[in-house]
Amino acid sequence: MLRAIRGSFDRYWYGWAMAAPVVLVMLVLVGYPFVWGLYLSTTNADESNIGRDIGVNHIPPSYKSVGLHNYWDILSGHDGHFYSTLNWTLIWTFVNVFFHIAIGLGLAILLNRKIRFRAGYRLMLILPWAIPGFVAAFAWRLLYNDNGVFNAVLKFFGMHGVDWLSQPTSAKIAVIAVNVWMGVPFMMVSFLGGLQTIPSELYEAAEMDGATPWQRFRMVTLPGLRPVMMTVTLLGVIWTFNKFDVIFLVTEGGPAGSTDILVTHAYQIAFQNIRQYAEAASYGVVILSMLIVFATVYRRSQAKLEVQA
Repeated sequence: MLRAIRGSFDRYWYGWAMAAPVVLVMLVLVGYPFVWGLYLSTTNADESNIGRDIGVNHIPPSYKSVGLHNYWDILSGHDGHFYSTLNWTLIWTFVNVFFHIAIGLGLAILLNRKIRFRAGYRLMLILPWAIPGFVAAFAWRLLYNDNGVFNAVLKFFGMHGVDWLSQPTSAKIAVIAVNVWMGVPFMMVSFLGGLQTIPSELYEAAEMDGATPWQRFRMVTLPGLRPVMMTVTLLGVIWTFNKFDVIFLVTEGGPAGSTDILVTHAYQIAFQNIRQYAEAASYGVVILSMLIVFATVYRRSQAKLEVQA
């Protein structure tokens, strides 16, 4: 093993030298926090026993190791929030990724055709992706305000305004709408690039064989987009599962925690009320573990499908 690494370094020393700064930065920004969080998850660290400085006085940490007790509390449901939050997180992820793919694919197919002002349409549809997430979240929060645009439209047609962010169901619909609006452009651009790699001869041959538009879509477009769809679906699930900014900035997890997903709930544990750092770190490890398992199973299942195809 060491001989192989040494041989690779001797042969590709320039590549190793170019990659070294990036690897070092990743170790500092990702590796160290991960290892520290993994360690904290096996302790009872909270704001009462963490090390801190008060003026010139330093209070050393007094937390101790508790093994896997935090994980047991979470997975056994003793904390009272994990499974209800996980249920909503799974719904949130599935609904968002479904609409991201469905709408993004539909728009990509439309924009792949030769239509007037196609460049303008592409520019307008990609704007939600170009706008910083916190700006978009605050803008949508204003739209959902009691005196916002949505309620103004309802009142214009003689209907009562809706407390969009004050009721659990409407708040969930609201944050899903925001995230769909923000996520569709990425899917659209990805699918548009994939569509442009499919040879036009395949469509011409299918049309000459009498294939209907639906048959051409099912037998030519979808198989041609399979590599792109596999990648963007996996990325979409990971990003949406951890979509902190939309939930936190639009509803702050409310009302009464009904829109909290796992990552925002972990934030609440770590930085609000009594700060339970160990429990929040355990949530982080559990979230990472679930995503690793999902990614592994997903990639293997897709590999099997490719072999069968």
